[in-house]
Amino acid sequence: MEANEAQELQEHAEHAEHEKTLRPVAFTMSVLAVLVAVTTVLGHRTHTEAVLDQNRATDQWNYYQAHKIRANDTALAADILSVVTIADKDAAKKIAKGYADHQEKWTENLKEEQEKAEGLEGKVEQAEARAVRFDLAEALLEIGLVITSVTLLTRSRAYWYMGIVFSALGIASAISVLFLK
Repeated sequence: MEANEAQELQEHAEHAEHEKTLRPVAFTMSVLAVLVAVTTVLGHRTHTEAVLDQNRATDQWNYYQAHKIRANDTALAADILSVVTIADKDAAKKIAKGYADHQEKWTENLKEEQEKAEGLEGKVEQAEARAVRFDLAEALLEIGLVITSVTLLTRSRAYWYMGIVFSALGIASAISVLFLK
């Protein structure tokens, strides 16, 4: 065997040894890439949920406002009826009673509609809080992935460990969504 062939075999052996030591880093990067993808999808879905809930809340407030306007119009009509002289007193009492019944019904409905709208706004706030956590998780996981990839360039495991720390924080942020009210 010639000297340059021995040198080449030694270089291949060293290169193979470096590749073996970097396999855990490459595997970590693969796992982090999957976690980033999953977190991104969950974040997008949560943002969509918040937007849909906001639309529902807006619709509910519009429904509440329509009822309130109707109740105000009925109250105005009842007020006008109370000051206007009408020849048929029985008909006027019947109409006034109908207005009073509507007012009572709408007063109850207004409270229910307002509670529904406020409940939907609460759901919006919850979805937005979850979305913020997923966004933070995504950012931390991406930072962890990039820092971990620096290990392949520098061959320094310190970057791998630092990437794992950022990734663990990202995973904790994503899991913390489960503990939100």
